[in-house]
Amino acid sequence: MTGLILLFGFLFGAILQYAKLNRYDTISGMATLEDLAVAKAIAVAIGLGAIFINLEIGLGLANYHIKPFLLVGIIFGGLIFGTGMAILGYCPGTLAVSLGEGSLDAFFGIIGGLLGGLVFTLLFPSLQNLLGPDLGKISLYSISGNSPVLFYLLIFILGGAFMAAAFWMHRQEKTSNWKWLYAGIGLAVLNAIVFLKFTTNRPIGASTTYPYLADVSTGIVNNSYFLKIRQPGSWEFLFLTGAFLSGFVLSILRKDFNLILIHHNWRKYRGETAWKRIGWAFLGGFILIFGARMAGGCTSGHILSGGMQLAVSSLTFAVFTFAGLLITGKLFYLKHR
Repeated sequence: MTGLILLFGFLFGAILQYAKLNRYDTISGMATLEDLAVAKAIAVAIGLGAIFINLEIGLGLANYHIKPFLLVGIIFGGLIFGTGMAILGYCPGTLAVSLGEGSLDAFFGIIGGLLGGLVFTLLFPSLQNLLGPDLGKISLYSISGNSPVLFYLLIFILGGAFMAAAFWMHRQEKTSNWKWLYAGIGLAVLNAIVFLKFTTNRPIGASTTYPYLADVSTGIVNNSYFLKIRQPGSWEFLFLTGAFLSGFVLSILRKDFNLILIHHNWRKYRGETAWKRIGWAFLGGFILIFGARMAGGCTSGHILSGGMQLAVSSLTFAVFTFAGLLITGKLFYLKHR
């Protein structure tokens, strides 16, 4: 099983690298609406993945893994997560891939994320009751009731709508680069495989790695939160290890491995001062992971995996994540310029 999880992580990293979805310039470009590749790939992945995964579940080959709709956690966690994503320029999963490619700012983002995970662990007893109310595990399946015909009709309609939105964004962007499309398809297929009962019977995820590693490293494991995240955290750590290896191995093979701290977009908007990039990357990583843990997931675990299940919690999280991302992008980059 360990080898299989590493392989899935490696493939995840390879897909992201193919369309450069892991890069700082791509994700920060989404925050300033200069690069829509991330949004387009996510829309395709959710649309196609929703069809694949719900058909698998209907055939008895997979199970639902819906995240509960913790109202305050989802809304404020999404806004905080989007803020951290804009400042940092990475997601919890893309941090590992980009570190493998030599991005030094990703390293400082990971350190900040580990601290954010540790602080959340320590504050969890006080925060736990503030993240609700818990509205339950709501999805299109639970809403549609006992009408399979209506359910599958809506699956294909909504899946098609997400993919149509991606093509609409592509027309607005007026670019000839179609790698986002193939990456979106790849993410949908990979998620569908990971979901299968005879592979891992769980969704892809990344952000639980950070509190898991932080808690194990500091010995803070005798608490309710660590017991809650121990199993998914160990799985996601292996998955991100595979993603890191993918970034390192493939960048070496492409001959573009490069130790770099200041990327093009940061230089364009924020200058070339190294300590500023280090400080903001650290803070962005802290905010990113703290927000993810408030919401119970991140880009891969909530927006992609949850979105493919058409979970209300995950789709709501996506809305507030992109709101936080775009607001911060305007204030942190565009106004600063």
